[in-house]
Amino acid sequence: MVDLDSEVPPLPPRYRFRDLLLGDQGWQSDDRVQVEFYMNENTFKERLKLFFIKNQRSSLRIRLFNFSLKLLSCFLYIVRVLLDDPTQGLGCKELNRSCSNQNYTPGAIDWSPIIWVNRSLPLWGLQVSVAVISLFETLLLSYLSYKGNIWEQILRIPFLLEIINAVPFIITIFWPVLRNLFIPVFLNCWLAKHALENMINDLHRAIQRTQSAMFNQVLILISTLLCLIFTCICGIQHLERAGNRLTLFDSLYFCIVTFSTVGFGDVTPKIWPSKLLVVIMICVALVVLPIQFEQLAYLWMERQKSGGNYSRYRAQTEKHVVLCVSSLKIDLLMDFLNEFYAHPRLQDYYVVILCPTEMDAQVRRVLQIPMWSQRVIYLQGSALKDQDLLRAKMDNAEACFILSSRCEVDRTAADHQTILRAWAVKDFAPNCPLYVQILKPENKFHIKFADHVVCEEEFKYAMLALNCICPATSTLITLLVHTSRGHTAPWEAFRQLTGTKQTLNRESQQSPEQWQKMYGRCSGNEVYHINLEESTFFAEYEGKSFTYASFHAHKKFGVCLIGVRKEDNKNILLNPGPRYIMSSTDICFYINITKEENSAFKKQEKHRKNHESKLSYHGASRLPVHSIIASMGTVAIDLQDTGCRSGATLALPAEGGKEGRRPSIAPVLEVADSSSLHTCDLLSDQSEDETTPSDDEVSAGLEYAKGYPPYSPYIGSSPTFCHLLHEKVPFCCLRLDKGCQHNYYEDAKAYGFKNKLIIVAAETAGNGLYNFIVPLRAYYRPKKELNPIVLLLDNPPDMHFLDAICWFPMVYYMVGSIDNLDDLLRCGVTFAANMVVVDKESTMSAEEDYMADAKTIVNVQTLFRLFSSLSIITELTHPANMRFMQFRAKDCYSLALSKLEKKEREKGSNLAFMFRLPFAAGRVFSISMLDTLLYQSFVKDYMISITRLLLGLDTTPGSGFLCSMKITEEDLWIRTYARLYQKLCSSTGDIPIGVYRTESQKLTTSESQISISVEEWEDTKDTKEQLSCRGNHRNSTSSDQSDHPLLRRKSMQWARRLSRRAPRHSAKTAEKINQQRMNLYRRSERQELAELVKNRMKHLGLSPAGYDEMNDHQNTLSYILINPSPDTRLELNDIVYLIRPDPLTYVPNAGPSRKDSFCNTVGQDTREETQL
Repeated sequence: MVDLDSEVPPLPPRYRFRDLLLGDQGWQSDDRVQVEFYMNENTFKERLKLFFIKNQRSSLRIRLFNFSLKLLSCFLYIVRVLLDDPTQGLGCKELNRSCSNQNYTPGAIDWSPIIWVNRSLPLWGLQVSVAVISLFETLLLSYLSYKGNIWEQILRIPFLLEIINAVPFIITIFWPVLRNLFIPVFLNCWLAKHALENMINDLHRAIQRTQSAMFNQVLILISTLLCLIFTCICGIQHLERAGNRLTLFDSLYFCIVTFSTVGFGDVTPKIWPSKLLVVIMICVALVVLPIQFEQLAYLWMERQKSGGNYSRYRAQTEKHVVLCVSSLKIDLLMDFLNEFYAHPRLQDYYVVILCPTEMDAQVRRVLQIPMWSQRVIYLQGSALKDQDLLRAKMDNAEACFILSSRCEVDRTAADHQTILRAWAVKDFAPNCPLYVQILKPENKFHIKFADHVVCEEEFKYAMLALNCICPATSTLITLLVHTSRGHTAPWEAFRQLTGTKQTLNRESQQSPEQWQKMYGRCSGNEVYHINLEESTFFAEYEGKSFTYASFHAHKKFGVCLIGVRKEDNKNILLNPGPRYIMSSTDICFYINITKEENSAFKKQEKHRKNHESKLSYHGASRLPVHSIIASMGTVAIDLQDTGCRSGATLALPAEGGKEGRRPSIAPVLEVADSSSLHTCDLLSDQSEDETTPSDDEVSAGLEYAKGYPPYSPYIGSSPTFCHLLHEKVPFCCLRLDKGCQHNYYEDAKAYGFKNKLIIVAAETAGNGLYNFIVPLRAYYRPKKELNPIVLLLDNPPDMHFLDAICWFPMVYYMVGSIDNLDDLLRCGVTFAANMVVVDKESTMSAEEDYMADAKTIVNVQTLFRLFSSLSIITELTHPANMRFMQFRAKDCYSLALSKLEKKEREKGSNLAFMFRLPFAAGRVFSISMLDTLLYQSFVKDYMISITRLLLGLDTTPGSGFLCSMKITEEDLWIRTYARLYQKLCSSTGDIPIGVYRTESQKLTTSESQISISVEEWEDTKDTKEQLSCRGNHRNSTSSDQSDHPLLRRKSMQWARRLSRRAPRHSAKTAEKINQQRMNLYRRSERQELAELVKNRMKHLGLSPAGYDEMNDHQNTLSYILINPSPDTRLELNDIVYLIRPDPLTYVPNAGPSRKDSFCNTVGQDTREETQL
C-alpha cells in the first residue's frame, strides 16, 4: 500500500500572497498546481458589469447620476424655450433663407419656427455635453446587458428615445449649420421616469428593505401623469410657434383645462399639427392612466384587506397592544374591546389586531364605528412571519394577547398553532409581555415563558367542581373578573346605612324586584390592590393581625380584605390567618365597588337620639360604618357614626337571655394568641374527623391517607395535597356499571354510598378532567363529606388517565351518554346531588355559530323535565344561549327577564345576561366568560393568581382556600352580615366574601306555578290575604317551601272537587280555575314522564323508591351577593362563601413537610400524617 505521507511534500514554511504575485523560485520549483480563487469572471466586461449593474450601491449611484442628467436636460430645454424668440428665425438666416419676412396665405403653415429654434452657444455646449454622456452611458449599459440578441437591445423604447435625443446633438458638432435645429429634448422626461423606477428598485436592494407595492404604484402613477402633462405642454408650446405662439404657462393652462375635461375654450390650438398632438396625447392618457389607476385601486383594495402597516412614528409616540387570533369573531372582538377599554388609563391605547383571515362583514361594520375606528387597527397577516410582526410593530407593543380558537374541531391542533405564535412573538420581540390563552393543560408547559397564561380546561373543570360544593362559584368568579363601568348600579351601594337618596339610572335599579336591585348592586364589586402604608383603608392596621384588619376595614369602610403579598415575595396569600401580622410594605388585595384611589372620604356627624347614651356596650368593635355613593369615576365614602345600629346589634346579650341563647360574639383580637388558635372550629372539626373514624369506615378499610398524588396525567399540573387511598384501585374496579372479581356491583345504587353522587357527563376523559377531581378531594375537605364522583363518558378513557384517578377514593367511570335514559339511571342520577354537563368538543363548531350548543341544551332540557329535583350545571359554548336553559315558553317571569336583558344590552352592559335565573343561580357557565380574566391581567397582573388560588389550582403554603357554610335556624341569632363577619374572624379566622341566597318567586309572576293549597279553595274569602302574605314572605327570614305545598294527590280527585265548586268571584275565580286546570294538565304530563322513568328503572332491576317525580324547584330563584353591606340581614338557608385559612399553618410541631412525596405518607396513621 502506498504511503501517502511520503508522497505529499510538506508546505513551505513561509507561504505568502506576495509570492503568488512576485514569484518565488522555491515555490515554482515544486510540482504543485497553483489555483487562483475568485468570485467573478476575471474579465474587463465582468468587472464593468459588476460596477454598473450587479453591485447594488454602485448601480444605485449610476442610476441616480443618469436620473440627474435627464432632469438637467429637461431643465435646459425649459431655459432654451424661455430665451427663444420664434420671430427671429435664426435657423433660416444661417441657411440663407428669408423666413422671418415670408408672406404665406391663410391656412398655410410656416414650418420654419417649428424646425428651427434659437439656441445660444453656451446652452448648446451644455446640451451637447449632456447628450454625449447620456449616449455613452446608454451604449455601455446596452453592451453589458447584451445576451446574444442585438435587436432586443436596439428596439427598446428607452434606447430609441436616447438615440433621438442624443445623436442630433452629436451631429451638430460636425455640422454647425444644424446647431439651431429643433430636437425634442423634453422626451427625456420619460427616460427620467424609467431611471427613477430602476433607482427605487436598486435602493430597496441596497438597504435590504422592501417598500409596499402601493408606494411603488403611486410613484409610477404620479411620474406617468407628470410626464404626460410635461410632454403635452412642451409639444403644444413648440407646435404653436407657428400658430398662436403660446407661452409655457399658456400651454400648462391649456393642458390642465383639457385633461380635467373642463374645456373653457379660451386657449385652443390653431394649426393642425398641434391639434393632432392633443388628440394623440388624449388617446394615450385614456389608455395609460386607466391602467395605472386600475392597478392602484387593486393594490388599495388588497391593502385594505391586509390592513396596511402600523405607523412606526405612532408606535414610538403612542402606546399599543397586539391581539393575535387565528379567526376573529364579533363576540370575541367586543368582549376584548369592552373589557380592555373599561379601564380609564387605557383609553389612549391603540389595539392592533393581527389575524390571518380576511375581516368578515360584521367585524368590518363594527370597526367602522367612530368609537373603534380611531383606536382599532386590523392587519391581515400571520404571527409566524417577521414581516407581519414588523407591520404590527410588535417590538414596540406594550403587550401581545394570543388567543386560541376554541371552536376548532381539533383543539390540540389549535393549541399547537398558539404555541408557535407565542414562540414567534418571543423570538421577534423578547421584551414584549405575552398574555397567552391555551386550551388543553398538557400543552401549557410549552409556554411557561409567557408572562400570563390561562389554560381553559384547567379553569373550567376546577370551576365546575367547586360549583358542586360551593354553589354558583362560576357566577362568583365571572362577576369578580368582569370590569364594572357603573352599569351594575353602584349608585345605591350601601344606601341603607346612611339613608342617602340617589336617583338610580343604573342596571336593574328600575326593576320592581328587590333581588335584582341587591344582586345588581353587589355585582359591581371587583378585586383591587393597594400598598398598606399608602392606604386609607388599611394603614391604621399596621402591626395587627390580618383577621382584625379585614373585619374592621369591612365594618368601617365596607371593603373586604381577602389577601396580602409581602414586598420580597411574589406569592399571594389569601387569608393567611390571624397569626399573620400586617406590615407597612404589604400589598393588600380587597373586594370593593371601586378602588380606593377613586374614593373621596368625608367625616359626618349625625344627630343622635337621647337613648343612645344608654347603650350598654361601647367597645372597640363599635366603629362607624360606611356608605358608598359611586359614579363612573369617583366614589364618595361618608364615614358616619351609626352607633345606634352597630351598638345594638353587637351589644353583649344579657346572661339571663331567654331560650338559652348561644354565647355572644367575641371581639376580634388585634394579635391572635395561641388559645384562640387552638379553639378554632375548623381544626376541631377536622381533628375529630381525622382521629375518630367510625367503625364502618374502619371495617370497610376506608381510612384515607393525605399526600400528593403520585401520578399526574400531564406535565405542569400544580401539586395539591389530597385525600388518597393507601393502595391504588384496580382498573376493573373503577368501572361503575360492570362487576369484576373484586366486586359484583353493576349500578350506583348497589354501592350504598352515604353521600349523594356528583356525576360528570363528558365526551372524553381529557387531562383537564383531572382538575375536576382534585378540588373535590383536597385535604381540607372533611372526608365524611366527600361525594362519590361518577364520570359518564361517551368514549372509554385511556390507561394514563386511569393511572391518575385510581389513587383517589370513590372515583368511578362509566361509558355512556346523557342521551340514553338507561345510562343515566345506572350511574345513579336519581340520587345524585349534582349533574355536571360538559360541553362536547365535537359539537363546538357548527355552520351557524350559535347552534353549537343545540344538542347540549336539548339534552339538559330533557334531564330537567325527567329529573326536576336534580341540580344540573351546564357548560355552554356561547353565553347568549343560556336563555334557553330550563326554557319555559309561557312563563311570564322568564319573559320579563328576557325584556330586561334586551334593555341592558341596549345600554351597553358587558353582562346583559346576568339576570337570567340559570346564570344567577350558577347552573350555567361558559368558558368564554373567563376570557376577560386574561384581558384584565394587563391592568391587574394578580388576577390570574388570585383566581387560581380560589379555585384550588394552586396551593401556596400559608394561603387559604374557598369553601362555604350554610345558615341554619341555629345561626339566625347572628342576624346581620357584620355580626357573622365578626363571629367568623374571632372564632375560626374565616373571611366571608359573599352570600348565595335562595328565595321564592311570587305566585303571580308565572303560570307554571302549581303551589296552590287546599285551604285556598276551601275559603276563597281569604285568598287576597294569603296572596299578600306570600308576596311579602319571599323576603322574610324563613324561605321554606312548606307554605306552598305541591299538589301530590291524584288529578281526578282535584278535578271532581273543582268541578263541584261554583266561583264566588266570577272573574278572578275563573282565572284561577283556568290556571289550576293548566297545572293539572302539566301534572299529568309530569306523571307520564315519571311513569316512564319508573318503568325503565324496573326493567333495569333498580328500585324506584328514591325517585321523587314531583319535587321540583321551579318556584325558587337564587342569586349571589358579593361583599354585601354590613347590615344585610341573614336569611335561612343562606350559603356564605368563605376564604378559610390553611389548616397546616397551625401545626405546632411540623412532622413530614408539605413537600414530602406521597410515598412518605401512605401507610402511616392518619393522625400522624395530618398533624392537626
